[in-house]
Amino acid sequence: MKKKSESILGMAFFGPALVLLTIFLFIPMILTLVFSFTDFFALNPGLTHFVGLENYFQVFKDDDFRQAFGNTVKFVVIIVPLQGLGALGLALLINKVTHCKTYFKVAFFIPVVMSLAVVSTLWVQIYSPEGILNSLLAHIGINAQPFINSASQALPSIAVMSAWQGVGYQMIIFLGGLQAINPALYEAAEMDHASGWQKFKDITLPELKPLCIFVFITITIGAFRMLVQPMVMTGGGPSHSTYTMVYDIYETGTVNWEIGLASTMAIVFAFFVMILTVIQTILTRDKEGKKHANKKTKNN
Repeated sequence: MKKKSESILGMAFFGPALVLLTIFLFIPMILTLVFSFTDFFALNPGLTHFVGLENYFQVFKDDDFRQAFGNTVKFVVIIVPLQGLGALGLALLINKVTHCKTYFKVAFFIPVVMSLAVVSTLWVQIYSPEGILNSLLAHIGINAQPFINSASQALPSIAVMSAWQGVGYQMIIFLGGLQAINPALYEAAEMDHASGWQKFKDITLPELKPLCIFVFITITIGAFRMLVQPMVMTGGGPSHSTYTMVYDIYETGTVNWEIGLASTMAIVFAFFVMILTVIQTILTRDKEGKKHANKKTKNN
């Protein structure tokens, strides 16, 4: 009787969450997969037909989608080292600060909790021809730059803004990892007269490797989902230079109402995210496997 009452109590807590997940996650996932094999048009759903893999062939032949994919990859290549190394650098600096450490943590973390739309609007003003950034460049003798108004500079400019906005989150993660490292390791290195670079290379980096993998994957997945920044700052331009995969999915599904084609794009996008997840699993499993193997060897 007691087990039965515990089961009922457990379902009472788990049931509402399961219902919400089913309505807002599982059912949309299934419908997305089903619609990806149809020509479902939202303004005329009665004429929906099964088209098989035609949407998938059309997606990979679509110049806009291929350009969007290329832009997304470029954005990932720029922002991952920029944001990852920036977060690690800030964490190392703050970890050495003895006064006002909490102030610096809060100051760098504030942009993370701000709305991306608000941050993007702010940086539109910063990047404007008469903005503060061009004013600073003029003071050091550099001509005004077009930034988001240039096809060649728009994507890197958005990447810099995105790195600034998100770097505080990864900084907190690295800072927690740095504070968890055993101080005895550094003390032993100092006894061996190790330089600062040697301590960083032989102690700090190996100890932070699992966190580095986690940060790399989270930044990459977040970069693949970029939508708000180009929507607010450039509208996907100039010349589609900031048009991303998620932006293409959004416009295809909500502007052109081609739900079948948008669902196909979403499935392709999810496939790339799953590949990244598998890579993360393999890398972290290898790391944990080595740790367990070392522990067993020591115990034996």
